Amino acid sequence: MKMDVRKYLNKAGYDTVDASFYSLICVWKSWYTGDVNKFHRYKMYNGKEHVPCRRLSLGMAKKLSEDIADLLLNERVQITIQDKKTSEFVMNVLDDNNFSVIGNDYQERKAYTGTVAYVPYLDNIEVSEDGSIIPGDAGEVKINYVSASNIYPLSWCNGYISECAFVFPKVIKTKKYAHIQLHILEDGMYVIENHVVECSAGAGKEIPVENWHDLHGFETMSEKIHTGSSERQFVIDRLNIANNSDRDNPMGVAIFANSIDVLRGLDTVYDSYINEFVLGKKRIFAAPELMGEDFWGNPVFDPNDVVFYQLPEGYLKDGGKPLETVDMNLRADEHEKAINDNLNMLSMKCGFGQNHYKFENGSVQTATQVISENSDMYRTINKHELILEPVLDELIRIIARLGQILGINTNPDTEIVINFDDSIIEDKQAERQSDRQDVSMGVMSHAEYRAKWYGETLEEAQSKLPEQNQVME
Repeated sequence: MKMDVRKYLNKAGYDTVDASFYSLICVWKSWYTGDVNKFHRYKMYNGKEHVPCRRLSLGMAKKLSEDIADLLLNERVQITIQDKKTSEFVMNVLDDNNFSVIGNDYQERKAYTGTVAYVPYLDNIEVSEDGSIIPGDAGEVKINYVSASNIYPLSWCNGYISECAFVFPKVIKTKKYAHIQLHILEDGMYVIENHVVECSAGAGKEIPVENWHDLHGFETMSEKIHTGSSERQFVIDRLNIANNSDRDNPMGVAIFANSIDVLRGLDTVYDSYINEFVLGKKRIFAAPELMGEDFWGNPVFDPNDVVFYQLPEGYLKDGGKPLETVDMNLRADEHEKAINDNLNMLSMKCGFGQNHYKFENGSVQTATQVISENSDMYRTINKHELILEPVLDELIRIIARLGQILGINTNPDTEIVINFDDSIIEDKQAERQSDRQDVSMGVMSHAEYRAKWYGETLEEAQSKLPEQNQVME
């Protein structure tokens, strides 16, 4: 968009993250798409003129983002909510908002931008003139998913963003607009402010509230909503990697943010690897006398066969051979080694350990073996889960609070257990067997064992035990 959101926020009296950081997000995105200006698209001087060139990409920034997303949030992640009514309501909301698919998609976006946000809100509700929500059961809970480039922290402390602005771009009748939503604290309670701005140079042009009814999608939107809660109604999700662009910046960084040089090396070698086959293609140079027709008038050589190149007239008179073959030696092995060396460096720098990726037969293969609990990858996954687990917990509790406003008997304070996928861990079976021995020795209860391995709360596990075990415990 043309407008500068930071200028708009500054004009409204708010400060946010430095503009240079959003430039970094654009750089990370260009590596994710494999199209970096002045690197993948460049010009080369051939002695006469500058020729536009396109450097090929191995697409490893995209691959890294896909892999970490699949490891963090997949179909094996179990969410257990103790209160049954709350569980049914929350799970229906997540299903209605396609969280199982979009949630994984935004884990991938988080990997290449560093930060995403989930903003639950009430749709089809009534709001009084002073911004208070009128309770009722006609509304429904929706979730807005926001990428890093549209997240503008307004206040934060120790990495926790307490106030934030979110931007939702929209095109109405060929005109570009920005819905800017502010989540701010007033007297300790959260208030949501909505603004509609026409995207123009600078801070943009604010659209008055009375004109919103002329804009499709904004007709029923309220200017201000008092949530009546001291808890924020948005969730910030980021990778657990220190932001070394600015130590006071609460936003996250891409998984490959500190591996750009390795990505450059990879794509440089890969481009050279492909060119090795293009430039090393076999060529046959033939004298013009051989390129004629046979006795029946048919061409001796197929004129569409690009292997043959016709030499100039008189070539044989100067002592040249009728046929000259050029067959270049390919340096495929040297290139494959260089690519694998760079893949190892990239894998280690991004927390996947050694030999996670291997370049073989012209493509990147991913290691399929299971990993041990002392490996780099296992520690990396656990490190990122330290942030993702409370993120999912907070999202669930926000949805439960919104359910109460709709008149649903939900309990935002219910116990929530989130079990991540650990199927890639090599010694889980050994750990489970060890826990079974602890149960038989009496140092672990049956309920504790069931809660741990069946993804249940302790209370649920206790209620599902056979009667004899319940009596014993």
